[in-house]
Amino acid sequence: MSRPASALGMMSSPAGGARQAAAGRQQSHWHERIAHGMLLLVCAGLAVFLLMPVLMILVQSVQDKDGLFVGLRQFGEYMSTSALRQSVLNTLFIAVSVTLLVIPAAFTFAYALTRSMMPFKRFFRTLSLIPILAPSLLAAISFVQWFGTQGALKGLLGGASIYGPIGIVISECYAVFPHALMILITALSLADGRLYEVAESLGTSRLRKFWTITLPGAKYGLISAALVVFTFTVNDFGVPKVIGGDFNVLAIDVYQLVVGQQNFNKGAVVSLLLLLPALMAFAIDFTIRRKLQSQLSARAVPFVPKRHRLFDALMFSYCGLVCLLLLSVLGMAVYTSFIKLWPYNLTLVWDHYYFGLIQDGILESYFNSLRLAAYVVASGIVLIFGSAYLVEKTRGMEAARPVIRLLAMLPMGVPGLVLGLGYIMFFNHPDNPLNFLYRSMAILVLSTVVHYFTSSYLTAVTALKAIDNEFEAVSASLKVPFYKTFLRVTVPVCLPAILDIGRYLFINAMTTISAVVFLYSPDTTLASVALLNLEAEGKIGPAAAMGTLIVLTSTIVCILYALTTRVLLKKAQSWCQT
Repeated sequence: MSRPASALGMMSSPAGGARQAAAGRQQSHWHERIAHGMLLLVCAGLAVFLLMPVLMILVQSVQDKDGLFVGLRQFGEYMSTSALRQSVLNTLFIAVSVTLLVIPAAFTFAYALTRSMMPFKRFFRTLSLIPILAPSLLAAISFVQWFGTQGALKGLLGGASIYGPIGIVISECYAVFPHALMILITALSLADGRLYEVAESLGTSRLRKFWTITLPGAKYGLISAALVVFTFTVNDFGVPKVIGGDFNVLAIDVYQLVVGQQNFNKGAVVSLLLLLPALMAFAIDFTIRRKLQSQLSARAVPFVPKRHRLFDALMFSYCGLVCLLLLSVLGMAVYTSFIKLWPYNLTLVWDHYYFGLIQDGILESYFNSLRLAAYVVASGIVLIFGSAYLVEKTRGMEAARPVIRLLAMLPMGVPGLVLGLGYIMFFNHPDNPLNFLYRSMAILVLSTVVHYFTSSYLTAVTALKAIDNEFEAVSASLKVPFYKTFLRVTVPVCLPAILDIGRYLFINAMTTISAVVFLYSPDTTLASVALLNLEAEGKIGPAAAMGTLIVLTSTIVCILYALTTRVLLKKAQSWCQT
């Protein structure tokens, strides 16, 4: 009796195995369908919240106020107006001037950090990031206090006015310096130490090594930094608004046409003009980055600088001077927030914080910015890192992946003012079912996440590419859902990149103004917008107080980030510790 039962079991085993395999394949297909659906949602979300607003600007630029197609007539009208045409020349003049000043200064600073043995490198590196922690217009307010008609150092300008191109150039140099510096530090850090060893063995002088090895090796970084500085300056709105005076630039034209004249069609024309240099710079920078990757050698060794007393002393002096200038700009803004009335009553008081912000109800804008930053961090990390994971680590839907990658790169080439104007035209349209988002906190969150999507996405992709695809392959073979692999393996391994994305989004959400200046409502006024409005009303003290609060908050977040990162990484990444 036992033998037939055994034979029956053997006969039923293949059928049971087939059923289990079929169930496994069905479960696998179910997981893949979820991933495919999420990929389609990512693609649709980027199309709706990025592509459609930009296309709406294009449509508005070829229509008149009545919605009739007029082709390029409005472009001709804009360029035929001498004052508006001058704005294009002014914008190019400012951008070129700032680029020519910032790139040598930032390169020298980066050279000192990477090629010298001077002390306090980390300290200088930290201080160089100060301008990132505050809105760019805070620097303009500080320079007015230093060099304005009642400024402490007004005599240094020799009778020239700070209100105009001089003030814009100086303030923009301060604002964009750390952005150029970060790129140039990376470029100089990629040097192959073998080249310097060979040159030194041949008795090559330091100057000759600089011209024949250092500059050629860093040329792509120099070009990339120059494009970033140029694009940032062209698109910046806060500095020209505060310190530009009658010197109009394209960003101011967009603001005046939309807010002052309610001429959205002509504003769309100027926005497209503002978009062109950004897209050109983005295309060039993208090409350069691809070439830069091909320059790396697997046999390269890191460059280790040697001690040289005179050179190290000169580099230390230069970095100390630059950091002193950066601190003086921030220090003047903080000092202005505590004095009674510049320059007549220099008594230290809390009036600008209490009467200027709390009693006037303006402090609510600061809390709105905190809410915005929290929402942007929470939603941005999920959307951006989740999108990168779906694109890089899941299978199927191959046609959608390059589309998502392209859409993910577009925000880098779209200025904040252009994005904000596109949101007005698209989401404020009465026929748009998403019209309810307009003038809400949600649209501020969405515009901020989209505005800073590209840099965060590239950070996530870089971290994900460092993880072997075998994790996903093994999970698929074991029928483990992709979302479990994501939560149990990918997130702990990529936690440093996730934290970096969160810090980046928080700081930018606190300081952004260009993308949100068109989108806020009386209930959702942000700290950076309140700072702009206070300065426009001549309330310099409260404006400086608001700027100081933004800087203080950003600084505290960076400190907390540094402290919590160590604790979280010890727990989440204990697997990689020896």
